[in-house]
Amino acid sequence: MAPAATTLSAPFKRLGREAETLGLTLNTAQLGLCERYAEELIERNTSVNLTAITKPDDIARKHFLDSFTALAARAWTGRERVVDIGSGAGFPGLALRIAMPTLKVTAVESVGKKSRFLEQISDLLGLSDVTVRNGRAEELAHDHAYRGSFDVGTARAVGSLAACAEYLLPLLRLGGDAIVWKGRIDAELAAAQSAVAACGGEITGVVPTASLGVGELLPGRQLVVMRKTRATPERYPRGAAEARKRPWTG
Repeated sequence: MAPAATTLSAPFKRLGREAETLGLTLNTAQLGLCERYAEELIERNTSVNLTAITKPDDIARKHFLDSFTALAARAWTGRERVVDIGSGAGFPGLALRIAMPTLKVTAVESVGKKSRFLEQISDLLGLSDVTVRNGRAEELAHDHAYRGSFDVGTARAVGSLAACAEYLLPLLRLGGDAIVWKGRIDAELAAAQSAVAACGGEITGVVPTASLGVGELLPGRQLVVMRKTRATPERYPRGAAEARKRPWTG
């Protein structure tokens, strides 16, 4: 594992305190990994467009703390197999792996440059049990090596709530949970409920950051939790062309 910084900068000391609000205790080594991750992200972002969030304070709070809210949105054992779709710069997938080192994380990213960054940062930080797949979630979900295999699926800044449900639920085992980060969901909820029902699940909770004690730090955010209760019909997820032609409606 990459050595942690001996002295944490102010944003990552603060991240440790803010994470405690979620019931998450991070040691100095874990916070050091977060800080090293942020440094690499800022440096690499000058040549590869990984994120619009580029200041250490913002990365600590808007990427890491936001990712950690998933750990307060459901009960975790720490042994889950997690699939993170549209992983981008690695949030929430790799952030959750740092916070809970016994997770097994598969990060799915369709953009080659971003998937290479995920591989490189995982190696640099010594994050074992991380698999990076360069591809699209709707294709991976029809691969029987992955379909129905995961305990938790995550999607942050990926697409509509309905689309996220269609991508994630086929990848989950029965009883598994999908967690989707959103702002306002009123306009999306009816279509999402149709998608969730069709794909074998139900929405079990909408968790505002305010209810987790971090509403002022992450205003206007909420996590939608969907549980897989039945097998997903083989036709889902649909290909991109069919999904565009027949969007979900309430």
